[in-house]
Amino acid sequence: MAATALNGLKMATTSQAYMESKPVNDTRRLLADLCRQFYSLGWVSGTGGSITIKVHDDSIPKPEQLIVMSPSGVQKERMVPEDMYVLSPSGCILSTPSPKPYPNKPPKCSDCASLFMKAYLMRNAGAVIHSHGMESCIVTMIDPLSKEFRITHMEMIKGIQGHGYYDELVVPIIENTAHERELTDALAEAIEAYPKTTAVLVRNHGIYIWGDSWINAKTQAECYHYLFDAAIKLYQLGFDWSTPDHGPIRKYGGRTNMPVKAGSINSNHETGPLRRCIVLDIEGTTTPISFVTDVLFPFARDNVRRHLAATYETDETQDDIKLLRAQVQNDLEQGVVGAVPIPSDDAGKEEVIAALVANVEAMIKADRKITSLKQLQGHIWRTGFENNELKGVVFEDVPEALEKWHASGIKVYIYSSGSRLAQRLLFGYTNYGDLRKYLCGFFDTTVGNKRETKSYVEISESVGVDRPSEILFVTDIYQEAVAAKAAGLEVIISIRPGNGPLPDNHGFKTITCFSEI
Repeated sequence: MAATALNGLKMATTSQAYMESKPVNDTRRLLADLCRQFYSLGWVSGTGGSITIKVHDDSIPKPEQLIVMSPSGVQKERMVPEDMYVLSPSGCILSTPSPKPYPNKPPKCSDCASLFMKAYLMRNAGAVIHSHGMESCIVTMIDPLSKEFRITHMEMIKGIQGHGYYDELVVPIIENTAHERELTDALAEAIEAYPKTTAVLVRNHGIYIWGDSWINAKTQAECYHYLFDAAIKLYQLGFDWSTPDHGPIRKYGGRTNMPVKAGSINSNHETGPLRRCIVLDIEGTTTPISFVTDVLFPFARDNVRRHLAATYETDETQDDIKLLRAQVQNDLEQGVVGAVPIPSDDAGKEEVIAALVANVEAMIKADRKITSLKQLQGHIWRTGFENNELKGVVFEDVPEALEKWHASGIKVYIYSSGSRLAQRLLFGYTNYGDLRKYLCGFFDTTVGNKRETKSYVEISESVGVDRPSEILFVTDIYQEAVAAKAAGLEVIISIRPGNGPLPDNHGFKTITCFSEI
């Protein structure tokens, strides 16, 4: 059992002495302060909503820390530290507040307790906030059929863990029930289905938000409410918050709040495939293979030593080195040609860099599609693009097609073996200007190998379509086309100058220009 020192004594965290200790009392006071603040924001009015925080104690691992939780059915703005419940790490009540005279209700632990525990156990959270903020309620009502809230290209997205300005934020929506505890299984399923999310919306009800600390949870809660409020206001103005330029909402089938589902019409006036999203490969599809092989790869190869030497002490480069060490160790065990051992840091910076350069050069020569290489290349290319040493190249039909699809309400994503950073750089610094305004998101090999079906299943579950067939995937690689088709996506193979040959009778539709789509 976890223990901590207090006045020189070791005591169990469940002991009465520890529950009256400074860490626990400080957490009780913090919770009461936050309840008053959140009440002023409209998040916990009418006795609704709740907050819970783990008792931070450096001597105790987070999974073993005690939990302080606000009670249910009480005026949140009038609570004092003594009104809080203290729970064990598994959720058992260890301390119950004393009853108050009429008209106060008898103390009762939060009805959200079982849901809070899911966030603690499944995400190792340090704090969880349940808000009844009006924004979080109304935003789920705009489209009663939607199972997700999606927004992109908003500055406050950067306040959500793991997201940047250009990323698409996706928040799952579960259906409300008559009793809070009945939401527990649905919340757990959403947490499991959306491994990147830090929040779950409850339709016509509110939202659950968690973070690794109370500061992180509070910061994200403020950002989520801001984004919901922005989406509602954009909707009232007739603009679509889910697209990069937040252009006018377009009508489709009587619904005005969702992007249009575009289908093609053939010469017999029959509707073709219904497409909500297009996912594009880069090399050989949007961009000549020669640009990648003759410009980007040599630039990374020729500058890897300079980059590592100039940035060696930075956290970013140390993370790159850590990934490369793990990859090279695996390569050595597998007998991969060109892999050489990387000495420990004790050997000195120059020795480590020399070994890294040798491995990276071998990886580039073999055109390996591995995350450790792609991440480092992206960081090297970033310097090149920002210093105007590099300029992204796309085929001349690409900008017009991206603009057309975007105007039609079709969401366009990129899926490449290059890192997401490298993708953003290529489309942000092209010979036709910044094309990122037409793109909704970027996928790389962190979702899986491009020749594996499960990667396309992951993408179809991430972009918010009802059926995988509503996604068109365009690539120049036959094996990628086969994998995407097996996942249910519509597939077209791109025929561009310099692309490799295709098997006879491959069975896929082909194009030589995006205008043919």
